[in-house]
Amino acid sequence: MTDMRDGQILGREREIGVLTALVAAGVEQGSALVVLGEPGIGKSALLDVARAEARQTGFTVLQAAGMDSEMHLPFGGLHQTLTPLMRHLTDLPEGQRVALAAALGLADGATPDLFLIAEAALALLTRERAEGPVIIVVDDVQWLDPQSHQILTFLAHRSVTVGLVLVGAIRPGHPGPFPNAGFPQLRVSGVDDVTAERLLSSHAGGINATDLRRIREEAQGNPLALLELPRSWGDGRPTDGHPLAVSTRLEQAFAGRIMELPQATRDSLLIAAIGSSSDTDEILAALSAFGVPSPSRGLFEPAVAAGLLINDRSHINFRHPLVRSGVLQRETMARRHAAHAAVADVLIADSYRRSWHRAWSIVGPDDDVAAELAATVPDSLRRGAVMSAVSSLERAAQLTSSSARRGSWLMVAAEHAFASGRPDVVGRLLREASGVDLTELDELRVAWFTEALNGDIRANSKLVRQLCDAARRASALDDTGLALNLLLAAALRCWWADSGADDQAEVVRVVDQLAHAADDPRHLAALAIAEPVLRGSEVLRVLESVALADVTDGDSLRVYALASYAVGDFVRTTDLLDRAEDFFRANGRLGMLPVVLALQLSIRLDLGDWSGAVSAGKEVATISKETGQGLFAENNVLVEARGTALRGDWEGALAAMLDAESDAMRLRINDRICFGYQARGAALLSAEQPAAAFACLKRQFDPADPGYHLRESFAGVALMAEAAVDCGELNEARAIVRTLQTVAVLTPSPLLKVNLLYAQAVLAPEEVREARYEQALAQDLTRWPWIRSRLQLAFGRWLAQVGRSTDAVAHLDAALATFERIGAARWSRRAKLALQGLDGAAPGSAGGDR
Repeated sequence: MTDMRDGQILGREREIGVLTALVAAGVEQGSALVVLGEPGIGKSALLDVARAEARQTGFTVLQAAGMDSEMHLPFGGLHQTLTPLMRHLTDLPEGQRVALAAALGLADGATPDLFLIAEAALALLTRERAEGPVIIVVDDVQWLDPQSHQILTFLAHRSVTVGLVLVGAIRPGHPGPFPNAGFPQLRVSGVDDVTAERLLSSHAGGINATDLRRIREEAQGNPLALLELPRSWGDGRPTDGHPLAVSTRLEQAFAGRIMELPQATRDSLLIAAIGSSSDTDEILAALSAFGVPSPSRGLFEPAVAAGLLINDRSHINFRHPLVRSGVLQRETMARRHAAHAAVADVLIADSYRRSWHRAWSIVGPDDDVAAELAATVPDSLRRGAVMSAVSSLERAAQLTSSSARRGSWLMVAAEHAFASGRPDVVGRLLREASGVDLTELDELRVAWFTEALNGDIRANSKLVRQLCDAARRASALDDTGLALNLLLAAALRCWWADSGADDQAEVVRVVDQLAHAADDPRHLAALAIAEPVLRGSEVLRVLESVALADVTDGDSLRVYALASYAVGDFVRTTDLLDRAEDFFRANGRLGMLPVVLALQLSIRLDLGDWSGAVSAGKEVATISKETGQGLFAENNVLVEARGTALRGDWEGALAAMLDAESDAMRLRINDRICFGYQARGAALLSAEQPAAAFACLKRQFDPADPGYHLRESFAGVALMAEAAVDCGELNEARAIVRTLQTVAVLTPSPLLKVNLLYAQAVLAPEEVREARYEQALAQDLTRWPWIRSRLQLAFGRWLAQVGRSTDAVAHLDAALATFERIGAARWSRRAKLALQGLDGAAPGSAGGDR
C-alpha cells in the first residue's frame, strides 16, 4: 500500500493508520470521517488506500467523485454511488423505489421529496449492509451536485445506526452540509522535509540544489507540487516577492504544459474541461461542432503523455482537478463560450444539459435561452432535483432582459430553496432580487422570506407592525395565503419575545379581517399564537368542530398542531403531530420534522413520554443541521435540560443549559427565559433544594419578570407548587394559584387545568385536602401520567401521615410504577421511601395493613 513510485503516499503513516483502523472497526460498527486538505495534498491517494484496505477486508466498496463541471447535474454523485446496488431496487417499498428511480432518471414518477430519495438510498444501503460491511468513499465532496451532497450528509448522520462506513474528502473553504455537520476530521497537511527531499530526489533530476530548495519552499510540503513543479520550473517563477498559493502555482504549472500541446489537443482539453460528461464520443462530437476537422481519439494522446489526462477508451478524465483549472485559466472567455455552444449543439436528446450549456455560452441577455433554461425546471422538480431547479431559475434570471420576469424567477427559486431548508441560498437570491424591479406581491414575498430567515427573535414591535401591514397588502392583492404566512410570522414573533399587548392585538385585528379564510389552519394558528388566552376558548371550539380525523395533509396537520399547542391542548397536539410526522416521513419530507419534533419534545415531557422526548431531541439536533434550521436546535437546549433534570442528572442539566440561559437573559427572549426557569427549577428540585427551586420557579408568574410568558408558564404550575410544599412557602404559592384560577376562567386550556388540579390539591388547607385529591384523581388523566403519578404520590404520602396505610399503599405503588417506567429518579426515590416507611410501621398501622 506504499507504492514508492507514487510519492503522494510517502510520509503518510499517521493518516494511513487512521484509515486502516476505521476500516477494521467498520466490520462491526459504522462511522463517518471527513478527510480535509488543500488541493494536491494527497487526499485522493489516501482514499485509494482506504478503498484497497476495505476490499481486502471484504467490504462492498462504493465510490463517487465530484466534478466542478458536473455540479449542475442532479443526483450525479448519488448515481455513481448506488449504481452497483441497483439489484436491490425492486426490494424497496413502492414509494421509495419510485422516488429513487425517478431521481436517477430510471423511471418517470411524481415529484419526489429529496429526503424520501435519501431514505430510499439508506434503505438500499441497509440491504447491502445485511450481506456484509459497506464503505462509501467520496472524493471532492465540494463539487458534488447539491442533492447528492445533502444525501451524503444524511447517510453520514445515520452511518453509526445502520453500520455504514463513509469517508469523504473535501477542500478547506468550501462550506456545505457535509463539512459543517460536525463529523470527525482527518486533517491532511504537508509532508515533512525528509519526505519532501525523497520525493524531489526521485523526480527532479537535473535541477540544481538552490532551485530544489526553492521548489521545496514553494511546495510547502504539498506532494503534488513536489512532483509537478520541477517539470515546469524553467517556465519562470514569481518575482514580485509574493509567492502564489500552491494551488495557483500548480494551475500555472499545468497551464504551462498545456501551451506546449498541439492546438487540436488543446481544443480537446477545453471541451473536456467545460463539458458535463467524460464520455469520449460526446467530447469528439463536440470537437467537431467546435471546428476541429475529423477529430479522433488520437487527439488525446499528447495530453496523456504529458501527464494531464487519463484515457480509458470510453472516458476521458483529468489526472487532477487542478489540470482542469489550469486549462480554463489559459483560455479566453470567447473560447470558453464557443466550447459551451459546441457541447450544446451535440446534446439534442438531453434538453436539460443542452439548455444549461447554452446558458453558459453567452454573457446575456438572451430571452430565448433564459426561457429554455427555465422550461427545464419542471423536469428537475419531477426528479426531486430541487436545487438544480433553483440553479436553473437563478441563471435564467441573470439572462432575461425582463426585470419583472427576473424578479419572478428569483422569487420562485427562493421558494424552492426555502422549502429545501437552504437559508443560505435563499439569502443569496434575496440579495440578487434587491436590485430588481419586483412586483408588489414579490416585494411582500421578500418580506416573508426575510422574516423566515431572521434568526434574531428579540422583541421587535416595529417589525410586528410591518408584517401586519404586509399581510393587509397581500390580502388586498388577493394573495390570502401569503397574508396568512405573514400573520403567522408576526404571531410567532409575539410568542417568542413579548413586544407588548398592543402588538398581539394588532395581529389578531388583521387575522379577524381575513374572516373569509377562517377554514385555513394558518388563520386559526395565527389567532392562537397571538392571543392564546383571550381567544383560547374560541380556538378550542374550532379545533373541536374540525373533522381532524379527515385531515390527511401533513402541512395542515402541523399547522393545526401549532394552534393546539398554543392553547395548551397537549393531548390533541401530540396526536396531530404524530400523524404529521408519519406523513412527512412517508413522503420523505424530513425538512418539516424539526418543528414537529421540537414541539413533541416539550409535550412529551409534560405528558410523561420521556423516552420519546429524548428521541425527539436527538433527531431535532441531527435534522436541524441537515436542513439549516438551527433555530429549532437552539430552542430545544433548555427544554432538553428540563428533561435531563427530571430524570435525575441535575448537574448535567445545569451545565447544559448555562450558555443558553445566559443568552436568553441577555437578549430578553422571554419564551426561552421561561423555559430556563422551568429547567433550573427541575434541576434544583432533583438536587433536593426546594427553597431555591421555588425562588426560581415563581419568577415565571411575575408579569414584571423578563421570563414572564403567561401561556408557557402553565407547564410550570405543578412544579412550582411542589417546590412550595417542600420548602413551606404555601401562602405565596397559593396567591400565584389564585391568579391562575382567574386565567382559567378565560381559557379552558387543558395544560393549565391539569397543572391547577395538582397545585390546588397539594396546596389545599388540611380540612379539604382529601376532597381536592379525590377530585383531581377522578379526572381522566390517562394521557397525563406524569401529573397523575405525582398526584398519587402526594396523596399517598398524605394518607400515610394520617394513618390510612392501605389506601396509601395503593396510590404509592401506582405512582412508583409510573415513575420507574418514565425514569423520574427523584420521584421514584420518594415513592420508595414512603413505601419503606409503611413497611416499618407498627402492627395495625400502615405496615400491618400492607
